[in-house]
Amino acid sequence: MVNVIVILEIDPQRVDEFLSLALENAAASRLEPGCLRFEVSRDTTNPYLFSLSESYRDQAAMDAHYTTPHVAKWRANSPGIVLNRWAAKGPVIG
Repeated sequence: MVNVIVILEIDPQRVDEFLSLALENAAASRLEPGCLRFEVSRDTTNPYLFSLSESYRDQAAMDAHYTTPHVAKWRANSPGIVLNRWAAKGPVIG
């Protein structure tokens, strides 16, 4: 299994736009055959900080995810909405 954890700082003026885009991406991602989990969470102390928690069956499934139309839409529309981004990707080791 391969996990992806992404932390996103969102422009305060564009949170609703972000949520629409992120939730659409998450729902489409969960339909992929190799996607085991895709969750969007909001920080309890900073309303502009979100996380994406993703799990894929294997590296091939994660690689396939990045070729989908919904990821292309996310990439095309997230600049300017996302102010900062941090990510960790890799196989589950424990």
